[in-house]
Amino acid sequence: MKRIDKTILFSILLALNFPLLGFNQNILTQDSIKSKLLMAAKEIMDASHTCALITLDQGGNPRTRMVETIATDSSFTIWFGTNPRSRKVKQIKADNRVSIYYADALSSGYVTIQGLAVLVNDSLEKEKHWKEGWKAYYPDKKNDFVLIKIIPQKLEIISYTHGIIGDPKTWEPPSVIFKR
Repeated sequence: MKRIDKTILFSILLALNFPLLGFNQNILTQDSIKSKLLMAAKEIMDASHTCALITLDQGGNPRTRMVETIATDSSFTIWFGTNPRSRKVKQIKADNRVSIYYADALSSGYVTIQGLAVLVNDSLEKEKHWKEGWKAYYPDKKNDFVLIKIIPQKLEIISYTHGIIGDPKTWEPPSVIFKR
């Protein structure tokens, strides 16, 4: 009888603690998945020399153009340089919601970032992100050059190289939401 009581007691304790054990493992799994997604995304982004910047025009229509990338930092803040009189600057002033698209050159994968664009005309920031190759495009750095800073809100990624694929039914890619 005592042996049965111990078995029942052990089973009850195990059953009561099982959800807690599963919950803890789930947190670790979610953190490791997020780390894997961000690591793979950073690799794709850093390997890209250009990406597509999508803004919205005055009619709400998406406008896409290739832009030269500046190295992305650990917060996934993205920087671009441009002419302050460009259409993209006018569009960002009217509606700062943007998307960025990086193609994975090694496979059919990609990274998409949805975020908010901020125009930055600070001379120290401009110097920090300046590329010497831009001299021909912006001879007067003070007046002909402005930075676009993208504050990420959501990242989506497909990377066959890293084993990251979309949902088998909906094809929705895995994503990371950035909290600011």
